Amino acid sequence: MRFRLHVGLALFLFSPHIHAQGTEEEKPTKAVAPQVPKVEKLDESRYRVGDVTLDKSTREIRFPALVNLREGLLEYLIVHQNGKIHEALFRTEASPTNINVSFALLNYKPSKELYRLWKEPGVLSGDFHEEAEGTRLTARIVIDVEVEKGGKTIRYPVYDWIRHETTAKAMPPTFWIYGGSEFHDGKFVPETTGDVAAIFVTNSSLINYPGDDNFNDEVWSCFTDRIPELETKVSIIIAPYKEKP
Repeated sequence: MRFRLHVGLALFLFSPHIHAQGTEEEKPTKAVAPQVPKVEKLDESRYRVGDVTLDKSTREIRFPALVNLREGLLEYLIVHQNGKIHEALFRTEASPTNINVSFALLNYKPSKELYRLWKEPGVLSGDFHEEAEGTRLTARIVIDVEVEKGGKTIRYPVYDWIRHETTAKAMPPTFWIYGGSEFHDGKFVPETTGDVAAIFVTNSSLINYPGDDNFNDEVWSCFTDRIPELETKVSIIIAPYKEKP
């Protein structure tokens, strides 16, 4: 199947020989043959990769999650259930690898503009990756959450559920940035850490928040009054960002 072949290409593009986190460039991690995820065709435009559904017509990525926190500070928007659930708004069983492959299959290009460069192995510098404007634009996404309420399915922008501790207002409307993360010792870092979408920027996360205070871990918290009960089932929806005129 042609789409299946694209998965192999996607995994090759993100394979360990491209970049190794925390190692010197002249000594890359030895490449490890990745296991190709199974892609199931659902209809003319939709496909499934594990728990992740992608739509070629809308370029939307969907996967199930649970409301994980309603109170307290947040460093993450979404983590895998084996990740840092004590500081994330949502947790999911969806594999970060399958989410990343879905991005590649829908032709999203990762921009590492928010990732700091390595000063030396194990030590990050204060400098950031430089990216071409075209790459930066293709990496911009919006993240929504869909929840059943009163017999209806309602879709919210995730920033409505996140509160700024100083201003007491919701997170300003903005795009998020798909960065694709990195590999370390032949392993895809988000699969190891469980980091899917971070508010407090980290190289280990697939997605990061680019707005103000994204390097402050004492500012963002749950907007409790707007968040459903703990363990509420939701759908996370990732879509292309379209700048409003």
